[in-house]
Amino acid sequence: MDTQRLILFFVFVFSTFMLVEGWQRDQKQHSPTVQAGAGGAKADGKTAGGIPVPAAPTSQPAVTAAPAGAPGAVPTAVVAAGGEIIRIETDVLSAQISTKGGDIRRLEFKQHRGTLDKTKNFVLFQSNADNTYIAQSGLIGPEGLPNHHTVYSTSSREFTLKEGEKLLEVRLTAAESATGATVEQVYKFARGSYVIDLTYEITNGSDKALQPYGYFQLVRDRKPPEGDSAMLPTYTGPAVYTKGEKFQKVAFDDIDKAKTPYSKSLQDEGWVAIIQHYFLSAFLPKEKTQREFYTSKLDSGLYAAGVKLVGATIAPGQKGTISAPLYAGPQDTKTLETLAPGLDLVVDFGILTVIAVPLFMVLKWIQGLVGNWGISIILLTVLIKALFYPLQAASYKAMAKMKVIAPKMQQLKERYGDDRQRMQKAMMELYQKEKVNPMAGCLPIVVQMPVFIALYWTILAAVELRQAPFYGWITDLSAIDPWYVLPVLMGASMIIQTRLNPEPPDPVQAKVMKIMPIAFSVFFFFFPAGLVLYWLVNNILSIAQQWQINGAIERANQRPGSAKT
Repeated sequence: MDTQRLILFFVFVFSTFMLVEGWQRDQKQHSPTVQAGAGGAKADGKTAGGIPVPAAPTSQPAVTAAPAGAPGAVPTAVVAAGGEIIRIETDVLSAQISTKGGDIRRLEFKQHRGTLDKTKNFVLFQSNADNTYIAQSGLIGPEGLPNHHTVYSTSSREFTLKEGEKLLEVRLTAAESATGATVEQVYKFARGSYVIDLTYEITNGSDKALQPYGYFQLVRDRKPPEGDSAMLPTYTGPAVYTKGEKFQKVAFDDIDKAKTPYSKSLQDEGWVAIIQHYFLSAFLPKEKTQREFYTSKLDSGLYAAGVKLVGATIAPGQKGTISAPLYAGPQDTKTLETLAPGLDLVVDFGILTVIAVPLFMVLKWIQGLVGNWGISIILLTVLIKALFYPLQAASYKAMAKMKVIAPKMQQLKERYGDDRQRMQKAMMELYQKEKVNPMAGCLPIVVQMPVFIALYWTILAAVELRQAPFYGWITDLSAIDPWYVLPVLMGASMIIQTRLNPEPPDPVQAKVMKIMPIAFSVFFFFFPAGLVLYWLVNNILSIAQQWQINGAIERANQRPGSAKT
């Protein structure tokens, strides 16, 4: 039957889509590790810009800087983890900054739980034997200005945002340079904020004008974040937003091939980020500041994504600043929209964003009323069902009529046997006589598939649903059902739906339709519980609607004088 074939077609298309995404993700996870000396430094010990690179120490993960280029060359010597640790505590963050370079080497989010171990805080930045993900910065210009190799001094090793305080300042001081410049690296942490303001305060103590440049970069390995699944692929890697090209992902594989889809010329707006599922870090230079973006492959399998800023010329005896706020936090669309143009685009709603965004807005609005994301998904399902009710009613009426004439179709099959051409002709005549359109049930399926895929990406991408509880054993709607109750119930609902539909005349097709609910529910074992909840509720509503329509048509055909359909 054409309707059944169309259902199978869409199941096949969606399954293929998910499998291809998973395969691509798996290939990225198993890509060969970049060996030390590759990419960031050539075999002759020089970078692409021809600057010598000292040998990297072997005891710690090595980090090289970005490639040379205007407005200034970022220092290219290898820097290993070192220096003393400065600990910072705010109401939402727990950070560790090294006195060597002022790197942020660890960053925990107190209001977000770990992906695998929910008893611990979620950790974004870290630097250990298994993972490296840090933020670092420095100055370029006259020799002697501090960079991410410089050892700073500070007044304390412990800083805490106390009750009643709105701002916490951490100040690191570098030794006076050979040119007479003194530099302080200043971090500012605000209450309730994931924005860390990073500023270099430069005092020109020489008798000549000073032209400084700053660089701010995120350094990361290409390992997927903890708990990442090949069945639910999400993007991990750098992204750049520029005035001309707008939002551009720069995959690790593209960096390996030296591909730069973004503009490398100086401009006065844009940001650079590294994205992973639910979270991101991004340097957000202030508007009208001249900047140049870069991405590069470093030693020891690491990658850098950064921005170089042009500082204002500082006259003798005067002070100047270079700053780039760092956002390191959840992908909350409402917050991201206020921070920088296009920053909300890091929330990946998939290829059907035009549908997913309105769905999420409605879902979020409902959640604001009921206070539970699971209930919100159920109510959204009811709204979608009501929206498509006329189309679905027409579909179910067509399937109900097909079920009524199923005995006549079986008779045609027995009469014509293996003569498929004559049987198809006889079936078309039967459809015309009984005024049945076998394709009438196709349109609702065509319309609902984009909505389903859009909702899949919405539930997968929205950090608001991360670890959002429903009831009972469902403690995280963005994760799989730990007891697989919802997938089993969904499979049962699909079996009921199949039995409400007319059985296909083709024996092979009939067997496939009986197996499909079981196979499809197994496939849903790996889907987020929130998405399975949507599909289950949709099936229950469909069963109720189809049951009512089937009964009405059967009763109409049993009335005296009614047409025998």
